[in-house]
Amino acid sequence: MRLSSLFRKGLLASVCAAVSLSSASAASLKIGYSDWPGWVAWQVAIDKGWLKEAHVDADFQWFDYSASLDAFAAHKLDAVMATNGDALVTGANGHKGEMILVTDYSDGNDMVVAQPGITDMKGLKGKSVAVEEGLVDHLLLLKGLEKSGMSEKDVKLVNTKTNETPQVLASGQVAAIAAWQPNSGQALHAVPGSRPVFTSHEVPGLIYDTIAVDPQSLHDNHDQWQRLVGVWDHVVTYINDPKTQPDALRIMATRTGVTPEAYKRFLKGTHLLSLEDGKAVFVKKAGLGSLYGSTEISDAFNVQQGVYKSPQNIDSYIDPSFTASVK
Repeated sequence: MRLSSLFRKGLLASVCAAVSLSSASAASLKIGYSDWPGWVAWQVAIDKGWLKEAHVDADFQWFDYSASLDAFAAHKLDAVMATNGDALVTGANGHKGEMILVTDYSDGNDMVVAQPGITDMKGLKGKSVAVEEGLVDHLLLLKGLEKSGMSEKDVKLVNTKTNETPQVLASGQVAAIAAWQPNSGQALHAVPGSRPVFTSHEVPGLIYDTIAVDPQSLHDNHDQWQRLVGVWDHVVTYINDPKTQPDALRIMATRTGVTPEAYKRFLKGTHLLSLEDGKAVFVKKAGLGSLYGSTEISDAFNVQQGVYKSPQNIDSYIDPSFTASVK
């Protein structure tokens, strides 16, 4: 689930300039979503008809994650499901989205997977680690090294596309990889005896998943966006309730083409946030417990890695009013 190289190279600005802005204020909300449990969760609301019941005219469009970011940046969508760090990148490259809802945080699906015999992060000292540099699991790797008293200088990074990390680990070329599901799970399956030595479960709030909305669409369709946010608690309750979870998993698994059993494992690594949880996350403060604090960390990482040049105005990317307005 994360950022495309097109963004990182900054080439998308030219695309944005060439595309009409007319879709941003369309009455039907065009929303890009992709294969991450906190976003596939919306399929439950779609299939159950809850959006229509709430009088929300929404056209959810299915994408590969990076393609959804490209489409949003090209003004082809009113909103996109994105991590808080990636929302900054789309804005820095020409199309700012305001985060109005936090659907979840990664709670184990992003991980550093090491070869058999390596039991912790310290075991990676002096060894090679494959990761797609500049993406969110590069940040996860740095946090894992930091917590183990090390830094990036203590390992040898091998820049690798995330979807290629399972094969690279299996080849024996590296001691570990950093990747998100399903790539991390594929790596664990491909290399018997491999294990996660650091995961997003150990840094809750490092990776928040959000809905980022075009500001013009927020202005033109305020009431619809407010009603859409109001549906979210129904979704979370239906997924978390043991009585209805099997049906929710069936819906989500069908959307992604896997079995409900397989999707349940992905769901365990995703901490869905109720609207009440979201209100707490929208409180402005430092640290990973706040969307503001977490996004500041992502911003510093993006600048340090050269994803974009200058620090972003974090407040301008976050609008807590929609979540706060739901009683």
